[in-house]
Amino acid sequence: MTMPDSAVDHAALVRATLDGERKIAKTAIEASWRRCAEHYGLEPDDNKAPPVLTLPELREREDRLSDLIEIADFEMQTLYQQVAGSKYAVVLTDHEGVILRCLSEAGFDQAARDSGLRAGGLWNEPEQGTNGMGTCLVEERPVVIHHAEHFLSRNTGLTCAAVPIHSPDGTLLGVLDASSDSQYAQQHTMALVDMSAQIIENRLFLKQHEEDFVLRFHSRAEYVATSGEGMIAIRGDGQILNANRSALMQLGFETQAELRKLMIDEVFETGMDELCLGPRFQGLHPKALREVRHSRLFFAVVQRPRGMEDHLLLPGSDVADGARTARGAVREGSDVSPLDSLHYGDSTMAYNIRCAKRVLERDIPLLLQGETGTGKEVFSRAIHDSGTRAEQPFIAVNCASIPDTLIESELFGYRAGAFTGANRKGQRGKILDANGGTLFLDEIGDMPVELQARLLRVLETKEVLPLGSSTAVKVDIRIISATHRSLKEMVKQDRFREDLYYRINGLTLTLPSLNERTDKKRLIAEVLASEMPDDRAVEIDDSVWDTLMDYHWPGNVRQLRLVLRTALALSDEVMDLEHLPAEVRQMESSGRTMPESSDGDDEDPPVSSNPLEAAEREALVEVLERYRWNITRVAKHLNVCRNTLYRKMRRHNVKLGNS
Repeated sequence: MTMPDSAVDHAALVRATLDGERKIAKTAIEASWRRCAEHYGLEPDDNKAPPVLTLPELREREDRLSDLIEIADFEMQTLYQQVAGSKYAVVLTDHEGVILRCLSEAGFDQAARDSGLRAGGLWNEPEQGTNGMGTCLVEERPVVIHHAEHFLSRNTGLTCAAVPIHSPDGTLLGVLDASSDSQYAQQHTMALVDMSAQIIENRLFLKQHEEDFVLRFHSRAEYVATSGEGMIAIRGDGQILNANRSALMQLGFETQAELRKLMIDEVFETGMDELCLGPRFQGLHPKALREVRHSRLFFAVVQRPRGMEDHLLLPGSDVADGARTARGAVREGSDVSPLDSLHYGDSTMAYNIRCAKRVLERDIPLLLQGETGTGKEVFSRAIHDSGTRAEQPFIAVNCASIPDTLIESELFGYRAGAFTGANRKGQRGKILDANGGTLFLDEIGDMPVELQARLLRVLETKEVLPLGSSTAVKVDIRIISATHRSLKEMVKQDRFREDLYYRINGLTLTLPSLNERTDKKRLIAEVLASEMPDDRAVEIDDSVWDTLMDYHWPGNVRQLRLVLRTALALSDEVMDLEHLPAEVRQMESSGRTMPESSDGDDEDPPVSSNPLEAAEREALVEVLERYRWNITRVAKHLNVCRNTLYRKMRRHNVKLGNS
């Protein structure tokens, strides 16, 4: 087959470089090219596609890295939204270069698959030469491989930005990569990929060290609980267990091993009693803390081991007091803003809050996305209360709840006499009511298309024309919109105006569901504290905590709050399972679905007659029954993640709650 001229030219460039006849600017690229030619025996004009693993081989790797995949899936979706429209594929590989997940845009999907960017594809250097994922695995540092920097001519149409992902103990787990058609490459992509990889590492760190104290710190207080925070896991006696990469960088250590030799009081000027057991570092607001070697000032909070505050939630307990102190501080005008009280360590929420603060006083409209019940109106009100408009009106309009025949008059108002019948006095409308303050348009995707043009005109001219009036009224409003729909898809379907979409989408923030939040337990505790009457002390049974943590929460925080409010009303001194609704306490009715089989077959697999598999099924059922079908506790007992446990249950035809 005749090679294209560009491919021939690239192969000649590679060979001339390896022969010493030409020089290229990046020595790291030349070093990789030499590995490809001298160690792997590759030729630059090799045109073979990357090998692809079989489905069983891929599933085995997914099982081994299920924690990573579970955490990375959400962050990859966020990264994908940030680079959408630029013909990108967002890719996650394991430590051998096998692609575990690949998200690509429709316009780039076929090209990505033709290049081998698909689940199961092998993209290490020995197979695919110099490339973002493979070279990143070799060098264990962020790399950008652009266009002709690839070794193989067939890959020169790509630009790849890749960042390694390490486990809490420093072991290389895989690579997060954003690859695009080289003509669409963007300068900021590497920064986005690096931040996403750091968020994934931080979430893995918190998940692995749920049973330990975790010191979370930064030299700037506002960066605590963001992707750039330092984290140190500490054993109960003060021995340092692990540290994330930001902690090493901030403290000036080269390796994990250096820190693991030390006790925490050898790094910071404090002891375990004050740092981890006392009340000072347990609140939401970071407290000042000096390190030992150079007496530099940091700000820190401490996350306690899971279960320390589970047994009692009293009006005077640490959890309740911490939540109420935070709310009181907000009311009293301290440096803790209403936004700060919306998260308790979740990095996605911390990122959202940080972004919201940066645009707080700017004329930038916000679009909030997320499932129903994730707190989009609460987040909007916190934005309003945190800025200079706090004393002005906050007007919330649910576009889905107002009949189409009334929404126009509700929003824009009407002059007196505009209608015959009962409505003769005139009405200002929600937009004028919000003048000087904030207008929150919830479920904006449900706004009738014919009214979207009028709203766009208001946003463009900052004037509102009431129905029946010929005189426009100037308005000064901040617009925050929210939806659980995909407005981009609605634009493609001509169900939402494209010009309005870009006018309300100055900054898009996605609120995570309750199940995705890494601070889920602390959030539940805070909601309990906020719903607890001041004159009562209620003990929370362990089984209640297990159930609250294990339940799927399709209604998110809104559903959680109502469930806890009702349970507190029904309980006396102890909250037991019987005080929770049946749909929450019964696993089979919890709303959780078993992961679907890869082949899409909806039928239950038969129970195997193989003696070994039958024995495994019997043992699995025995453990499930011992732990009362509590998936979280069974997974912990078996030392597997919940997704792996669900797969085993499906393979053996074990259904929740029965054998």
